[in-house]
Amino acid sequence: MLNRRFIMYFRMYKVIIIVGGLILLLIVLSIVGLRSLESFYRKMTLATMPLQFLMAGIHAAIFVFMYLVFLRGGFAKLDKAPIKGRDVDVRWKDVIGMESAKQEAWEVVQLIRDRARLKAIGGKVIKGLLMIGPPGCGKTYLAKAVATEARLPFISMSGSEFVEIFVGVGASRMRKLFKKARNLAFGYGGCIIFIDELDAIGRARSFSFMGGQETNSTQNQLLAELDGLKEKDYNIVIIAATNAPEETLDPALKRAGRFDRMIYITRPNLEDREKIFQYYLSKVSIDENLDIGRLARRAVYKTPADIANIVKESALIATRGKKTKIGLEEISEAFERLELGIKHPLTMAPKEKEMTAYHESGHLIVMYLLHPTEDVFKASIIPRRATLGVVYPHPREELYTHSKDKLLADIRVDLGGYVAEKLKVGVTSSGVAADFRQAMAIAHNMVWKLGMGDSELLGDFTVIPKEQLSEDIKKKLNDDTHKILQRCLKEVEELLTKERPILDRFAKELLGKEELEYDEIEVIFKEYGKMPIKK
Repeated sequence: MLNRRFIMYFRMYKVIIIVGGLILLLIVLSIVGLRSLESFYRKMTLATMPLQFLMAGIHAAIFVFMYLVFLRGGFAKLDKAPIKGRDVDVRWKDVIGMESAKQEAWEVVQLIRDRARLKAIGGKVIKGLLMIGPPGCGKTYLAKAVATEARLPFISMSGSEFVEIFVGVGASRMRKLFKKARNLAFGYGGCIIFIDELDAIGRARSFSFMGGQETNSTQNQLLAELDGLKEKDYNIVIIAATNAPEETLDPALKRAGRFDRMIYITRPNLEDREKIFQYYLSKVSIDENLDIGRLARRAVYKTPADIANIVKESALIATRGKKTKIGLEEISEAFERLELGIKHPLTMAPKEKEMTAYHESGHLIVMYLLHPTEDVFKASIIPRRATLGVVYPHPREELYTHSKDKLLADIRVDLGGYVAEKLKVGVTSSGVAADFRQAMAIAHNMVWKLGMGDSELLGDFTVIPKEQLSEDIKKKLNDDTHKILQRCLKEVEELLTKERPILDRFAKELLGKEELEYDEIEVIFKEYGKMPIKK
């Protein structure tokens, strides 16, 4: 093994070793030569030596620059130092919130460890592992855990590091990356390459003469290197990750023998979120009465990165408040800051503030009374980000598909602010622009993509170029979209007209307190004998 390591290091650093040896030899010969000179000539030589060194350094710098640029592809230099698996130090137990993905990745680790036994029965280690999922769900973390448990060197790169303006640079870097990996595999018995954001070089190739050739050549080189691993028994595993939809990747990448093992990483469920909160909260001082289960239920659709950020932000809030422990109040504020933004109070005219209060009250009442899957967690008329007010919804449970009832309820909630403004002053404001945009998008998708219109036209009509659709079909689809919006508008108008006393009450409460929490909202509804709809 030591001989293999020596050969590996010589392969990787042979230029430095040879040049260093020559320099050492020249120094020894110079010392011997100086000792043989007479005193006068020796002093003269020593006096001119600094200038000679300076000129030699300048000439060497020019030569190296020209050599790198014109002979060695200097722009394609690969500045990536490999990391030993044990130095990555991400243990398997540290990867939380992705149990199913861990099980699939663990099979790869075992195959790498049991390579000799696998080889004995004629099998081969998986060469390509592709992880697909939303950002912040732990794809990079899982790749590091695989490297740690497999105890192999780890080279990590991003897809964007291969993309350059100069043609051929990306492909050259890809070659250098795999050459380095083969050397490491020779010395350590294996190597793991991790390419993050694979979609930067892995999108479906365009075979035209109008640009895109640099990305094509880089991807072609990646495919060639993946196939080249079959020529010899290199114990190299390539792990790639992407946030992009699977269908955007080039089909050649997913062919058998390349990235043929895929791991789909999703957002954590309730049980996983509780474990993630426990993990990150164990690193800070917390109030002993803090209910972690309640936090997990509130963090529906949150990723591990989101939860880590919430805990980090709550620690900052507690520090600013001169507290020694993190409590529910600090974590709740952290949730709001990260989801709604930091408050930035504005001096608003009384009429504009009243209009905002009625607008948000309209959203609030429609959501509480008509939405089948979401509760009103908070209502506020304090400006945050680009909005003058907000009604903060909270899903009752995790849903992976949206029913027609849910989509219609979303449209009704979006129209609630518009109707409330109109009921109060008879006209509306520009504050309804974002609501209309969301409502229109939902109704459009219901009809054009999901077959939920009255005319019962089925299919995803967005995949057909509009110029190929008949005017009759387009008119029916647009009419169906308009009918959905009008029907929802009528239902909201009937509700808010009927519940005008509650609308006035919530507007008054918001003008007085500026923010209402869930408990305060529920108390007011109970005063009027109202309960939320649940399906």
